[in-house]
Amino acid sequence: MSMIDLSKYLFDKQQLVESALITYLPDTSASRLTRAMAYSLMNGGKRLRPILCMAACEALGGLAAHALPAACAIEMIHTYSLIHDDLPALDNDVLRRGRPTCHTAFDEATAILAGDALLTLAFQILSDSDSSSVTVGCDIRLALVSLISRAAGYQGMIEGQMRDLLSEGKSISLQAIEDLHLLKTGAMIEASVISGALLGGGSPDAVTCLKQYARCIGLAFQIQDDILNIEGDPDIMGKSAGTDQMNKKGTYPALLGIKKAKDLAEELIDNALINIDMFDNNFDPLRAIALYTIRRNK
Repeated sequence: MSMIDLSKYLFDKQQLVESALITYLPDTSASRLTRAMAYSLMNGGKRLRPILCMAACEALGGLAAHALPAACAIEMIHTYSLIHDDLPALDNDVLRRGRPTCHTAFDEATAILAGDALLTLAFQILSDSDSSSVTVGCDIRLALVSLISRAAGYQGMIEGQMRDLLSEGKSISLQAIEDLHLLKTGAMIEASVISGALLGGGSPDAVTCLKQYARCIGLAFQIQDDILNIEGDPDIMGKSAGTDQMNKKGTYPALLGIKKAKDLAEELIDNALINIDMFDNNFDPLRAIALYTIRRNK
């Protein structure tokens, strides 16, 4: 595996996403709603999901520009989910990426509507043939809408969020935690990778390998999130630590202990890398990102 400068790669891709997101946002001076949308969407973040989408596309011979509209749509869905997750009725968080959460900076009703607006704008972008200068066929566009809507909806992220709420204060098995996080976190990470693979013209075999890769890194990413909630520095993370224990959430460290949780994350990343081992150096960014998911500090 050749070495890449992951920091530079992530920074360059983040800048690409940031620039594109701005073009999709409505005029922020138009209303309180549009200001709240921009406040949350343009509040930094890793932009991991859109980067995975572009990296998968490029790995299979496509261009980042081919994946950029879908990548931006995915980031809007992710941001909407964070806005709603932070609400008093769910996790009741006051900090996100080092700044007051949307409902804290504005108000609860505005935050709900801003999340709704970002979610629906995402599907406008996915379905709009004018959303990019790059021509994407109607069949691929429809496949993306179907894939991402399933991952974001009651068969994916929303069901995972519901299970997360219902598990608070209860004893939960390892299998139940895995199932929960494959939905809550993993579904949108998987959709990000597969969207890029479809836009890059990946063969069915390549898509299958990337699906397994994404499933592994999605779970590993969540395990690392669970660990950072215990060991992480709030100043680096830009959000509170210790909230999982306070809310009595079912997490990997709570069930397995810190060391075994870390070992499981390492095992998942090893499996992720095995699933793309047969591919060429174009897959090196995906390999590096897999390792990054469990080595990050925020």
